[in-house]
Order: sequence, then structure tokens, then C-alpha cells
Amino acid sequence: MHRRLLSSAAGSTRVWDLGVRLFHWSMVGAVAIALVTGLSGPANWLNVHIEAGAAIGGLVAFRVLWGFVGSTHARFSSFPVGPSAIVADLAGLAGGLRPRYTGHNPLGSVMALALLAIATMTAMTGVVTLGGVDKQGPLAFATSYGAGKATQGIHQALAYGLLALIAGHLLGVAYEAAHGQPDLIRAMVTGEKAGSVASDHPAPRKARPILAALVITLLLAVAAREVAALSARPALGVPASPPDPTYVKECGSCHMAYPPSLGTSARWTALMAGLADHFGEDASLDPALMLSIRAYLINNSAEKWDTRPSHELAELSPSDPLRLTATAFWIRTHRQIPAAVFKSKAVRVKGACNACHSDALTGRFDPQKIEIPARALQ
Repeated sequence: MHRRLLSSAAGSTRVWDLGVRLFHWSMVGAVAIALVTGLSGPANWLNVHIEAGAAIGGLVAFRVLWGFVGSTHARFSSFPVGPSAIVADLAGLAGGLRPRYTGHNPLGSVMALALLAIATMTAMTGVVTLGGVDKQGPLAFATSYGAGKATQGIHQALAYGLLALIAGHLLGVAYEAAHGQPDLIRAMVTGEKAGSVASDHPAPRKARPILAALVITLLLAVAAREVAALSARPALGVPASPPDPTYVKECGSCHMAYPPSLGTSARWTALMAGLADHFGEDASLDPALMLSIRAYLINNSAEKWDTRPSHELAELSPSDPLRLTATAFWIRTHRQIPAAVFKSKAVRVKGACNACHSDALTGRFDPQKIEIPARALQ
């Protein structure tokens, strides 16, 4: 690889083909949306986050393919990532006289590959998290809540790692712009760099867009079919058990008939044993009816489920162990909701889960199904 500096030359040099430029700016948009919706967006933006993650996965797949069939500087074979090239680039960085390259320089090549790698891992861990924590997506049928929760921590760490790499990338672009390559951003728009930048001479290669289009179309078709088929399978730990009509009639007449998955068998046993003083009211039932409802609740309690609510709500409040809204999980997930919302006519009480969760009666509580009534916000 030539490292000599070229003298100034008129005109410009075509460097980045259309495939590289479309990938770059599409990736900027997809990553920005994924980071915003994942790190600071409301829970019911999950669909947008999933779509952004899917876009990232597809874009990475395209870039990997384009790295083998794209034009000269799009190909990975043009990336100067050998040890000697990296050492020379670092030495030049320290000494103030760096080798110049038409395409990616060694440090830029390492950064580009690192960004691709961490974006890939972030997307993959996102699929596992989605399957285990939210019981959605192609891995929901095989991923436990525990596995999803553990992977969620990795997914978040990778997201912050991606932010750090992006910051490093931007600093690198700023440094290059201040030290002789001010047209880097323009080149990613037009595809051309100033002629004086040209210094390396990889073997010229023509892009093969038709081959890339055929391969990507095939991959997308296969992936879409498999994802749809896997996503249609029943989620692990989400029983398809219909609510007991007697329970719904007797308990739902006073408040929402809470899904059995929201309480452990011990909690349901204690609640049914204390109906004479049920949160300050007498909710006594005929003994036979009480035993029937208790059996239903215990047979379908949190221990039989593997969802986020069934696990998180199992951690009782020491001061108020029977009240769901007193659990640390409930308080944490509702802390940003104004108290006035719960006092509004549209909600009335904290325990009216179905006022904001349209799937509350199923026990799933999918983030996408959250919508605070407009009247409650007025």
C-alpha cells in the first residue's frame, strides 16, 4: 500500500459509490431512531424501535455483501487494516504527518468495521431481548424471561458502546477535516474527494449491483418468511388460557378482573382468605364459590407464566404485600405519570390497568398497547 502524499491535482476523484453513500446515510437515520426510541423514548414506541433495529440488521447485511461486490473503495479488500498500516497511521498521527489514502485510512477502516460489528451485536441482542422480555418476535417461542432480561443488559451496554463509537467517529472526521481533508462529509454526499487526496492504489474493481440486488432480495424474502413463521409460534411461558367467567363476573363487578399471572399462588391464597376485609371492604363470597375462584387463580398464577409482569410483580412490598400498585416494579414503571391521571374520570384508581393497557386482561401488557386516555391528560 502506497503511503506517499500526492501533490495537489486539479479536479476530483470518485471514491464512494452510490451503494456506500445510501448505506451510510440510511444507517445514520436508523441508528438515530433506534437510540432515541430505545434509550429515552416512551415504552409504546417499541414498534418504531423494532423497525429501526430491523433496518439496521438489513443495512448491515447489505454493507457486508457490498464489501465484496461493490466498487473499489467499497470493498473490504481495499481497507488497510494490516498491522504495519495501522502502526504507520498511529505514528503519523503522533508525529503530525500521516499517510493519506483515497478511501478509508487504517484507523478509519478499523472504526468502520467496529461500527458494523457492534451494530450487528446490538441488533442480535435486541431480538433476544424482545423474545424473552416482551414475548414478541422470532425468538419468543424459545427465550425465557431470565435469558431475555440478562441479554437486555448486554443490549443496553452495546447501545452505549455504539454511542461511544459514533462519538469517536465524529471526532475522527473533525480531526481529518482540520488537518487537510475538509471534504470528507461532502464526499459522502457526492461520492467525490479532492484529487490531491489520492495516494493509495488498490486494484480497480467495478461494482456488481445486479448481483447484490438479487442476493439481497433473496435474503430478505427468506428472512421475512422465517421471521413470520417463528413469530407466529406461541410465546414461551404465555399460556393461552381463557379467563374464568365466574371469576370475571364476581371480581370484575367491583374492579378489573386481574389476570392470575399478576400474583403468585401465595398472594392469591392470602387475598382469598381475607375477603371479609378486602382492602377495607367486605367482599365475602359463598364458600364453594370462593374455593372455585381460588383454585382458578392458583392454577394460573404467576408461577405458571414467564412474562415480565409475572416475574417483576412477584416482588412484594413489605409494608403492603397484597397490593400490586405498592410493588417496586409498578412504582418504577409508572413514576413519570402525573398523579392527576390516576384521579381522572377516565382512570379513577391506580389499579385500573385496563384504562391504559388495552391488553391488560390477557396478562401480557405489551408496551405497544399502552395509551393513556386523552381525557386523563386534560
